[in-house]
Amino acid sequence: MSASRLSLPQVTLCAASSVNVAATIRALEYSLAQVEFGVCLLFTDAAITPGREEITVVPIAPITSAAAYSEFLLSRMIDHIETSHCMIAQWDGHVLNAKAWRPDFLDYDYIGASWPQFTDGYDVGNGGFSLRSRAMMENCRHPDFQTFHPEDIAIGRRNRGWLESRGMRFPSRALADRFSAERAGDPSTSFGYHGVWQMIHTIGVDAFWDVYRDLDDRSTVRHDFATILKQIRREKGGDGRTIRLIADRVRYAVSTRLKR
Repeated sequence: MSASRLSLPQVTLCAASSVNVAATIRALEYSLAQVEFGVCLLFTDAAITPGREEITVVPIAPITSAAAYSEFLLSRMIDHIETSHCMIAQWDGHVLNAKAWRPDFLDYDYIGASWPQFTDGYDVGNGGFSLRSRAMMENCRHPDFQTFHPEDIAIGRRNRGWLESRGMRFPSRALADRFSAERAGDPSTSFGYHGVWQMIHTIGVDAFWDVYRDLDDRSTVRHDFATILKQIRREKGGDGRTIRLIADRVRYAVSTRLKR
């Protein structure tokens, strides 16, 4: 046991991906540097050996689409979870500040950064960096659960009323934003974050660029591209990196048209 890390033996840290696997491992490493989890699992079809022995690779069939990722989280990941809770990380979402952890996060069955675009109370939340109980994951396989993509909308909106009727607990919007920052919240005070546009001012532009250069799938970077470009441009070395970002975006657009 490390005295310098937050101890969460009741939580399994998980990530699942067939793309951007090196970046996903970095996200797990960022989290493990601050938190000692009960288990850390990387679900992937990639032939890879992480440099950190705490990360256990679980071989799976290729995840060929975002919808397939949702199906895996909703239906199959639970087969490998033995702790009371599971924390989901992605290449662009991980632990930022272990000192922001609150024990009462574990009182809830699902926590992710809030969705400010929804005003009906069903606004918790993003699945890219999220905490969910094993009981929640079991309910997601119930025959009456309405499977939907993306999986966080299935949990946080499509099935939330049904899940609450079965005793599942969701936190307030304010508490969700203490757990993770995405479209709302403050990454300087939250436990973690999600979103490429958040990476530059959370891990720094140089660290972000190291991650970006290793990506084999940059499709998610096209979201909020203007914001990312603006952030990169004003930093040291921004001109060359801006040109690279624009060139990559053009290549992606051309390849997408050719596949149609």
